[in-house]
Amino acid sequence: MHTDANQTDADQTEKAGAQRNVPTENQVSENGSIRRPELENAFTAFQSGDPVLVHDFADREGETDIVYPAAAVGPSAVARLRNDAGGLICVAVPDRVADAFELPFLSTELDHPTTDDHPSYDDRSAFSLPVNHRDTYTGITDRDRTRTIVELAEAALSADNDPSYDTGEFAAEFRSPGHVHILRGAPGLLTDRAGHTELGLALAEAAELPPAVVVCEMLDDDTGEALSPSDARSYADRHNLVYLEGEMVVEALSPE
Repeated sequence: MHTDANQTDADQTEKAGAQRNVPTENQVSENGSIRRPELENAFTAFQSGDPVLVHDFADREGETDIVYPAAAVGPSAVARLRNDAGGLICVAVPDRVADAFELPFLSTELDHPTTDDHPSYDDRSAFSLPVNHRDTYTGITDRDRTRTIVELAEAALSADNDPSYDTGEFAAEFRSPGHVHILRGAPGLLTDRAGHTELGLALAEAAELPPAVVVCEMLDDDTGEALSPSDARSYADRHNLVYLEGEMVVEALSPE
């Protein structure tokens, strides 16, 4: 598996995590379901700018993603995603924000026979356009990707709060193709789809944070496959990070 990156923000996470992981009583969510302590700890982590590990479902991707609130990402967080996760670093935004940006689903824009079908575990890929912020250079360095990610979070918040925000403003800030892939959430989030895109966005919404999250799959160097849930949980334990199962998120945060 990936070797843990030695990073300043990881040390800070360990200190904060020691307090976050103290068990608390179950709480009742708005839809009447019971929120387990791990979920409340995840909200606290997000509000502190720390990542949460989320495993979706064994019969879906069967992968664990490191998920950050996008506005809190810095170069050391991007380095952690590269070194400790190893998957594709993406920014997920809700459907309403993607509409304001006028971002399509990528598969609908490509006139090519490779887009004729979808992954076996899903009805549609969430991928939209890959972008760079216009003030980046190549767009791939940790600092460049940080700039793109943080500015996407700011743009998402602006689009959410300002009905006059339009694609011209988005295009003035970002260019495509780029090195940060945007994922478009399903319109009803967890009601319509339960991928990492929707799981992460639902966590951000419940934590009352800007509508943008970073997701990156955790891979295993030894097997060449996705990191197993047990190994992902062990990573979370070593770094005092919150680990969640997607089923828990869906049960607690899906509307009635």
